[in-house]
Amino acid sequence: MPLKLYPMRMIQIYSMPGHVIRRLHQISTSVFTERMKDAGIGLTAPQFATLIALEAYPETDQATLAGLIAHDRPTMGGVVERLIAKGLAIRVASQKDRRAKLVSLTQEGSDLLRGLRPVVLAMQSDILPGLTDDERAEFMRLALKAADAGNMLSRAPLIPPKS
Repeated sequence: MPLKLYPMRMIQIYSMPGHVIRRLHQISTSVFTERMKDAGIGLTAPQFATLIALEAYPETDQATLAGLIAHDRPTMGGVVERLIAKGLAIRVASQKDRRAKLVSLTQEGSDLLRGLRPVVLAMQSDILPGLTDDERAEFMRLALKAADAGNMLSRAPLIPPKS
C-alpha cells in the first residue's frame, strides 16, 4: 500500500474493500462528470449507461433497463424521465401489451451516443490512475469476477435480458 497517502497510524477502513470501492466510485463519478462538463454535455453516468443499453436493446421496458445496468427501478424511472426531457429517448405503448411502456433512443440520442463513445472510452484509463494497461486489465478481471459472484447480494443486481 503506498504510504504517501496514508497516515502512520492507519485507520482500519483504509484496507477494507468497501471503503476502497467507494473511493474508486467517487473518482469514477468525478472523472465522468468533469469530462461531460468539458464536452458541454449534461449527462450522468447512469444516463450514459441507459443510452448504451437502449442502443443494444431498443424498445425496452424500464424494469428490464434497470436490470441491464444494475440500477433500482425507482432510480431508472427518473433516469428515463430526464432522457425523455432532453429529447434523447422516447416512451411508447407496447404493441403487444398497451399497458406496457417501451423506451427507445431518439435519433438525437443515437447521434449523441455516437459522439460520446470516444470521449467515454478515452477517460477509462483516468478512472484507474497509476495502473499500467496490464494492471488495469487484471483489476477489471478481478472486479468483474467479484461483481459476478456477488451479483445477487446487490439491492439492484445486473439482470441479463430474457432471450
